[in-house]
Amino acid sequence: MNLDDVFRLDTGPAADSAQAAGPPLVLLHGGFLDHGMWFRQIPVLAERHRVIAPDARGHGRSAGATEPFRPVDDVAALLRESDTGPAVVIGVSMGAATAVDLALEYPDLVRGLVVSGAGTSEPYFTDPWTTATAAGWQRAMAAGDLDASVEAFTLFAAGPRRSLDEVDPDVVDRLRRMARATMSQHTADEPDFLLPVHRTWERAADIGVPVLAVNGAVDSPDHIGMAERLVRTVPDGRAICVDGAAHYPNMERPDVFDRAVGEFLRGL
Repeated sequence: MNLDDVFRLDTGPAADSAQAAGPPLVLLHGGFLDHGMWFRQIPVLAERHRVIAPDARGHGRSAGATEPFRPVDDVAALLRESDTGPAVVIGVSMGAATAVDLALEYPDLVRGLVVSGAGTSEPYFTDPWTTATAAGWQRAMAAGDLDASVEAFTLFAAGPRRSLDEVDPDVVDRLRRMARATMSQHTADEPDFLLPVHRTWERAADIGVPVLAVNGAVDSPDHIGMAERLVRTVPDGRAICVDGAAHYPNMERPDVFDRAVGEFLRGL
């Protein structure tokens, strides 16, 4: 695999000198977004760590898939080729699922996990708001309606107990722009090359590194529940909730999110 054809990266400005100050950090963004969701975290974390924030395949500035692939293998190849690891991997939503997959499939590359809004890459949804919102989004995508797709997707930023008008407009605007940029690269009839990682929930108890779940307190019950299930399953896991945030606590409450991550890193 030619990584230049898969990833476009943002790395911390102190990438080389930061190696001795702390472990490398990998930031994995949510689905249909890109590394720009970490714009608050990258400069803060890069003061003491090497920070790698890739755009996943078919997201942001990274090329789309042309053959079957697993996101976890892409991340592992990136870390091996750059001689990086073991790393602390921090992920939100889809990124959190890939982070957990990395700990399962490539445990030698992971020193710790911070996840938000996800458990493993085998999600399940039963909450009525979550299923209805996801169904509306999928209908819009299937119809090829980009505007409706972006708006339906962005509802996850509000969660089931708020409207988008109650979310910081800068956060909403950033999410819309990232989602539009990624969604515009895709069509409803394109082939699905994504391959799953199997038995993730059964294997989660084998994750031997510390796991922190940082959940938005007003995220959907399904997203919070899966993350909390994960930390109950692993040998060393704990969860915290961030008030005033839903599915993207790192964007809505970067102060609280960064403080929680900083404490976790110091504990390692």
